[in-house]
Amino acid sequence: MSSGVNEPTLKGLPMESWMADLPCPLWDMPLCNLAIPGSHNAITYCLDMNDRSPVDLTQPDMLQKLDKFMKPLIRPFVYKWAKTQEFTIKQQLDCGIRYCDLRIAHRPNDASTDLYFYHGVYTTVTVETVLLEIREWLDAHPREVVILSFSHFLGLVPDMHTRLMSSIRQVFGSKLCPKMEVVTLRNLWSLGYQVIVSYELHQASCDGDLWPHIPYWWANKCKAEALIEAFEEMKRHGRPASFFVTGINLTEDLKYICSHPTESLKDLVMSTYPALLSWVQEQSPGSRMSSLNIIAGDFINESDFAPAVVALNDKLLNWPS
Repeated sequence: MSSGVNEPTLKGLPMESWMADLPCPLWDMPLCNLAIPGSHNAITYCLDMNDRSPVDLTQPDMLQKLDKFMKPLIRPFVYKWAKTQEFTIKQQLDCGIRYCDLRIAHRPNDASTDLYFYHGVYTTVTVETVLLEIREWLDAHPREVVILSFSHFLGLVPDMHTRLMSSIRQVFGSKLCPKMEVVTLRNLWSLGYQVIVSYELHQASCDGDLWPHIPYWWANKCKAEALIEAFEEMKRHGRPASFFVTGINLTEDLKYICSHPTESLKDLVMSTYPALLSWVQEQSPGSRMSSLNIIAGDFINESDFAPAVVALNDKLLNWPS
């Protein structure tokens, strides 16, 4: 990196290979102390608009009934507030995303054991298809590492968990990183590990190759200022010792949606991204109480999100003056 008038920055790194291209001093930094871009509700770019697909069972009873009897009117409304990402999983990884928030579901009245993702409605793509796409991308990027967080598990029975965990192990094989005290890029590279799987289920935490649930700081706010204020309060209590996520994703409530009938979640996100990214750029990774680790957002292809997060790792380096 050059010195001089222009300050060195990691923001110019190629996003599809930013981990491989980090300066050597960061190879030995615990991964939980690096700034890592993440995708909130990563698989919502393919929500099912088909009439045969119901809204998911977490939605209010009234919305489920309206969707059942007034689907042509209600479904587009649900869709525009449920979609959090526009890029496919491979495109997100190419954009620099290295943490994926995966909400797993089994569709009601589905005789198969296929699992999907969901947010408002279910996806058209299965979990297994996405895992295979991630594996293919990792094969082509052997020095990149992804953190996959499996959670929520809507409609899954115990046998489905067993099958899902088996599928995770089968797809990723020797790339799957077991629980370790300290994880750095250098030791992951030396051992050939590229995937850390967090599984939000108590029984899974007993397995050596699946990591426990990664804490997710969620402020449940629909305004950027309120979100930032909530995160500053969380920071005063100190960061978790290992991996954790700060979700700069806004949460719209029914009152907000009804008072903005012509808008969408993307409209809300894009109107607040300047303020949120400005706050992000003031943050620092590392091990201090106030440090951040994974930062997850919606519509990660917009507003220079991933480069801004990766560039925070500049603060861990002692650049030449």
